[in-house]
Amino acid sequence: MKTFKSGFVAIIGRPNVGKSTLLNALIGEKLSIVSSKPQTTRKNIRGIKNLQQAQIVFVDTPGIHKPVHRLGEKMQREAIESLQDVDIVLMVADHKQHTLAEERIIKMLKEVHKTVLLVINKIDLTKKPNLLPLIETYSRMFPFKEIIPISARDLSGVEELLRCIINYLPEGPKYYNEDILTDQYERFMTAEIIREKILHNTQQEVPHATAVDITSWKEREDGLLAIHADILVEREGQKGIIIGRQGLLLKKIGTEARIDIERLTGKRVFLDLWMKVKKDWREDEKTLKGLGY
Repeated sequence: MKTFKSGFVAIIGRPNVGKSTLLNALIGEKLSIVSSKPQTTRKNIRGIKNLQQAQIVFVDTPGIHKPVHRLGEKMQREAIESLQDVDIVLMVADHKQHTLAEERIIKMLKEVHKTVLLVINKIDLTKKPNLLPLIETYSRMFPFKEIIPISARDLSGVEELLRCIINYLPEGPKYYNEDILTDQYERFMTAEIIREKILHNTQQEVPHATAVDITSWKEREDGLLAIHADILVEREGQKGIIIGRQGLLLKKIGTEARIDIERLTGKRVFLDLWMKVKKDWREDEKTLKGLGY
């Protein structure tokens, strides 16, 4: 009889290497918001992969970077603290030459003494011979248990990565029921969906100066789910950009978000979005706590 394996696996790396895309690929469902912009993920998000002989709890973490405000400091602390309570660490890098950020991450990994697998992502954007020098360089930098090239976008190498993870998992129980894909509540996921649509529809600093606060969540007698949310920005100019000419951009963001929220909740949704200016909210401890950071 085969033994059942289970454990926690942290996904870490610098911003924009594809950690959230990898989580979604491993789980087979969209749990983490994805954007081409760096620093998309702000909080640890757990995704649960249920297999016949194993349960893997993946922890998607904020990108490791040098923080420039209090929110950034909290994001870094959350990413680093996640390493203490996991069985395996997936360090995600992309197909390009390593940077100082990767060197900082490896220095951090040397202090936590965990099983570490290196995942080289985005191999669909390069030729295989170009990967060999990169693999050799990383091999000299740290004693990775395995180095697995993948493309989270087209799923190549993802099944091999899963098999490799299971190989290093300890024996253990099921931590979650099989029908659970994430430990996040619908309200949190809804706020993330709205933030994702802002990321996709705005440019430069605006997306990073934005937060979403779900202020009301009510299921009406007719089955309609009424959701009211505040979109926080730091300056009046940012508010105007998100609202757009004649309110068209905010309407577009709301429509796109509503479709995904209905898919998430399985309910018809009325979504009401309001803009609020909260100067320097990323530095305000009270606001950050209220937003769950």
